[in-house]
Amino acid sequence: MALVECALSKIVLRETSEHQYIFLKELDGDREFPIVIGFYEAAEINRQIKEVPTPRPMTHELIGTLMGSVGAQLKRVSITELKNNTFYALLEVEHDGKTLEVDSRPSDAIALAAAAGAPIFVDDSVIEGTTQI
Repeated sequence: MALVECALSKIVLRETSEHQYIFLKELDGDREFPIVIGFYEAAEINRQIKEVPTPRPMTHELIGTLMGSVGAQLKRVSITELKNNTFYALLEVEHDGKTLEVDSRPSDAIALAAAAGAPIFVDDSVIEGTTQI
């Protein structure tokens, strides 16, 4: 698995559609690709990027706070696979000197990365495979 570091480059919110788009772009290259996610997930990622506070913690903030309170830290997220037009992701969490990999939806992983300032990596085969969607 060859992982490429990427950054969130664009969020497309369309209130008239249940499908929203986030675009990731590789940091050391020109490739950019979309991931289709739900409206609420896209809105949460957008809120995290814009650092808009909420009166009470949202789910991704709660997870980040919970991880911090038990001494765990989100080290990075990885979009690892594209299968049947579905993206798969892992959270890489460090706790007590151990690295744990936790299965995640890419939208949740990216929202957590945005909240924690953690890097986003994408398997090269996923980037290449998005041209086939």
